[in-house]
Amino acid sequence: MPAKKLIEVALPLKAINQASAREKSIRHGHPSTLHLWWARRPLASARAVIFSSLVDDPDDPQANPDFIKACNDLPAADNVKTNGDTPRMRLFDFIERLVTWENTTDEDIINTARKLIRIATNGEPPPLLDPFAGGGSIPLEAQRLGLEAHASDLNPVAVMINKAMIEIPPRFANRRPVNPEQREQIVQGDWQGAAGLAADVRYYGEWMREKAHAKIGHLYPKHKGETVIAWLWARTVISPNPALNAHVPLVSSFALSKKKGRECWAKPIIEGDTIRFEVTPGTPPEDRKGTMIRRQGARCILSDAPIPFDYIRAEGQAGRMDAQLMAIVTEGKHGRNYHDPTPEAEELAKSAQPEWKPMGNLPKMALGFRVQLYGMDEYNKLFTPRQLTALTTFSDLVSDARQQAYQDALAVNLPDDNIPLRAGGRGARAYGEAVSVYLAFAVDKLTDRNSTICSWDVGKNSLRSTFSRQAISMMWDFAEVNPLSGLMGSWLGAIDRQGRVLNNLPANTSGFSNQEDATQLTGNAITLSTDPPYYDNIGYADLSDFFYVWMRSNLRDIYPDVFGTMLVPKETELVAEPFRYGSKEAAKEHFESNMLKTFTNIRKFVTDQYPMTVYYAFKQQDASFIKDGTLHRASTSWETMLTSLIKAGFNIVGTWPMRTERGGRVRAIASNALASSIILVCRPRPHDAPILSLGAFLQALRRELPPALKAMQSGSIAPVDLAQASIGPGMAIYSRASRVLEADGSPIDIRTALMRINEELQNHLAQIDGDLDAESRFAIDWFKQHGFKDGLYGEAETLVHAKNTSVDTVKKSGLVISGGGKVRLKDWPEMEPGWDPQKDKYPTVWEAVHHLIERATNHGDKIAGELLSRIPGDMGGEVRDLAYRLYEICDSKGWAEHAFYYNDFVVRWPQISEEALRHKRQPEQSALM
Repeated sequence: MPAKKLIEVALPLKAINQASAREKSIRHGHPSTLHLWWARRPLASARAVIFSSLVDDPDDPQANPDFIKACNDLPAADNVKTNGDTPRMRLFDFIERLVTWENTTDEDIINTARKLIRIATNGEPPPLLDPFAGGGSIPLEAQRLGLEAHASDLNPVAVMINKAMIEIPPRFANRRPVNPEQREQIVQGDWQGAAGLAADVRYYGEWMREKAHAKIGHLYPKHKGETVIAWLWARTVISPNPALNAHVPLVSSFALSKKKGRECWAKPIIEGDTIRFEVTPGTPPEDRKGTMIRRQGARCILSDAPIPFDYIRAEGQAGRMDAQLMAIVTEGKHGRNYHDPTPEAEELAKSAQPEWKPMGNLPKMALGFRVQLYGMDEYNKLFTPRQLTALTTFSDLVSDARQQAYQDALAVNLPDDNIPLRAGGRGARAYGEAVSVYLAFAVDKLTDRNSTICSWDVGKNSLRSTFSRQAISMMWDFAEVNPLSGLMGSWLGAIDRQGRVLNNLPANTSGFSNQEDATQLTGNAITLSTDPPYYDNIGYADLSDFFYVWMRSNLRDIYPDVFGTMLVPKETELVAEPFRYGSKEAAKEHFESNMLKTFTNIRKFVTDQYPMTVYYAFKQQDASFIKDGTLHRASTSWETMLTSLIKAGFNIVGTWPMRTERGGRVRAIASNALASSIILVCRPRPHDAPILSLGAFLQALRRELPPALKAMQSGSIAPVDLAQASIGPGMAIYSRASRVLEADGSPIDIRTALMRINEELQNHLAQIDGDLDAESRFAIDWFKQHGFKDGLYGEAETLVHAKNTSVDTVKKSGLVISGGGKVRLKDWPEMEPGWDPQKDKYPTVWEAVHHLIERATNHGDKIAGELLSRIPGDMGGEVRDLAYRLYEICDSKGWAEHAFYYNDFVVRWPQISEEALRHKRQPEQSALM
């Protein structure tokens, strides 16, 4: 039997998750800044998943001997004292270094990873395909690790993102730039990777900026001698008061800056039937917070008459919605300054006359779209005339820069072979086209920061881009930036991001990006890792049209096949969108049938040598049903994914929760938003797989699920992710059988299997109840009934007797407040400071949990760690397990705010534990000194 791959056995999950979480805050040079894509996976998790899918578990006796030797030659792991100096631990230590952002371009580490992969694959690393490539993290990391990377996607914007990352840079790797300023400055060998291409993109981008400034610079004058970085506008409609004939502002907030010491607001000054604004120090008074009223509409600032949403929408659809300037923001010597608007500034902005505008209608209804209701039903209506003028000017200059780069490429003797970029060209023509791809991307980045959906962040004094959310939502007061400023939201900023990303791309092995329908895929033996669509979570095609209408105008003549349609193809997109398919049932059928077709096709050509990995991150439950008289919750999305994999002939052999999402907010907990993607590790199921009875399935579930759950909990998996992650070990049992049958011979479906898995999870979490002290057991039962609200004293007395304790003892233990015939559990903010478990006569696990949450929340992990160091050792594990249990109760009750704190506490547990160990060691260290 061949050795198992590392991902099928063990991973240094904590290090991978830390690197993935940290990566979310990195901007400079990160591939995500090349071009916006929604729900992009962190590079760290993609790199770890691909690497561990290809290398053996070196502790497996069947592992490649040369690979074991190579692992033994790696530096010893830091934790050898506690875990043993095994080849696996040395490999773990290497992976911890491999996944960090700082080592992304460390050639020594990356070359070591490539070497280990070559040894483990007998010198023949397999090509890797991602059929839902999207933002390209997976293909990019495959290329970085030395694999031939294949990316495919139906969406043209995704196809181009992948071409820009994995296909184009290797064609022109290690070449010096062609621009006249730099081509002779440094010798050929000093331009590593895509550095030469990056230098040219910067040069021709700056060339375009100069050309644009000469043409439209008059539209962006300085104000009081300072560079304007933004104009802040309010949308307006004619007052519904028939006695008035005036436009009134629709403003969410008149606040302009909340920065400490520089607070100011746009004070509306009413002069008859007209309104003007004055920038005023301080914060707006209560009656001047804004004119928009949440969920009701607005109020007329002149007459105080209500302005319902229906009226605003009608005005917008009739083309009568306008905008009024509220303030001008400039960059001064001491920071950003706010100025009163002037009639001249407003008139100049509205005088712009764009020579072209992108054509295309917004969808009548789509996920995340709201602006159509207000008359913004074409993409060009998302921009002011001045924004359109700037964007079309830069867009027109892309082809000029392409021609200039072509001429300069000829001057440095690139062959004039006339082979286009799309045909694999590497000569002068292809190079000019390659440069223009990144310049077109810069235009797209400019559109994201130059639309009327952009808003002003008054806390940070900065711009929120169009897609600060995965939606195109109405903005009442919007920000218009200066694209020629060289500062926030400008053209040079967009160009700089292109150059930084290119400098960090691997540009090594070949990469290929193709526009293909995932349901139609065919191919040769290949390994596969992918992040498929999440049912009805994100409408990528509709969102992508915002960029596509610009990208198509710039790149259609370079890639005519990719840009053959007026808008992004939608009919075959894998998304369960009722608006598009006519009904919820039709959308469900479209998604489910095509997801099954996709994995059935993949099963035909995916290699048996290496496991397939599938990322999935989706809310835990989105449907409820009653079975055997009990209410259960299910996830249509998860059922569809698992059904598709299992029916297509795959066995789920492992799952790993990796922190790939932005988690931790109360809102995220409330909506069951995952902080992690669940990585499904799949192998083709043998044709002679056995049949299991329901009894055998349940026995295996009770035997195998608890150890897997304990392992996840020992790694402090977030409670919000635990239910999702438990699906993996459970479905591994279900999917390794050809069928699981009821006693009457009928097959058990995926929904029933998931229900059984969830029941075992609940049983596992509830097991802690019987191991706790009597007072904590009482608190759990009381919490399930009342939360932190009052209950009757008599009811509490009955319950405590069943736990062999008393209300008085529970009160002395610091768990409850009682009086007036009522009893209430103390919440963590009510815990008395200074609690010392070693001096407490009645220490309880319940009390320890809530004191630790109070210390961590109010004082930080270090202070919480000091408290944990004083808690008896046998209670420490129970503390963490009780937090999991309480989160599960809160989740089932819909108590989002309480759930947040238990989830946050478990996520912080590793840091708190480390602080506790450090605190315990201090006396020993002092004694040694």
